[in-house]
Amino acid sequence: MGNIMKIKVALLSTLMALATTAAHAETVYKVGSTPTGVPFTFLDPKTNRIEGMMVDLIQEVGKDAGFKVEIQPMPFSTLVPSLTAGKIDIISAAMSATPERAKVVDFTNDVYNYGEGLVVPATDTKDYTDFSDMKGKRIGAQIGTNYINVLKASGVFSEVAAYDALPDVLRDVANGRIDAGVGDYPILAYTLSQGRYPQLRLVKSYKPTVMGPVNIAVKKGNTELQEKINKSLAAMKADGRLDKILKKWGL
Repeated sequence: MGNIMKIKVALLSTLMALATTAAHAETVYKVGSTPTGVPFTFLDPKTNRIEGMMVDLIQEVGKDAGFKVEIQPMPFSTLVPSLTAGKIDIISAAMSATPERAKVVDFTNDVYNYGEGLVVPATDTKDYTDFSDMKGKRIGAQIGTNYINVLKASGVFSEVAAYDALPDVLRDVANGRIDAGVGDYPILAYTLSQGRYPQLRLVKSYKPTVMGPVNIAVKKGNTELQEKINKSLAAMKADGRLDKILKKWGL
């Protein structure tokens, strides 16, 4: 009888240990990132995985906050709808905390600040400085970015074309379908520095109109996760880890 009791106690202890382990298993969050946002987030053809600065960043946050990340590639325009619908838990991409977006999702503190860049055909050597220099031109930008509405509201352009992805904008500028394109300056600078689109020129004289930060987003009301991420970001800014990640990606 004593042996039976010992076996029961041992089994009970094992079950309790397994239950405790399961309860403390590391949380996995689905993170939405875009495959075309070099150097923030992009599909690396060598690994067939999403890589980039914001991927490194959210993985480092996960180490601090005690969660793992599962990167979900998706078009930029579907990031916010996917988060609000619960298909993903976090957005870590080249996204700014605009007032409009902040109505439906919650953003972390700023990670990095930048403005838009302007690309034109390499044969166009004019030193454009702002929109007013481009009156009557056909211009393009990516759907879901802050730039589309600003370009339309300027009333300067003969056409403002909207594209699903930034490479589509660059392709149409290169092929002469539009006269110019705008996009996130770091992405344009990195892309052209890699020797892609030799038919294009990044206009160095251009002064950005839409300045904004990069932020991480969580579902509206998820203050616990938001605070965990903010705490990690503060720690990374203080100890130099954020600078190290930015420098790795030429930012």
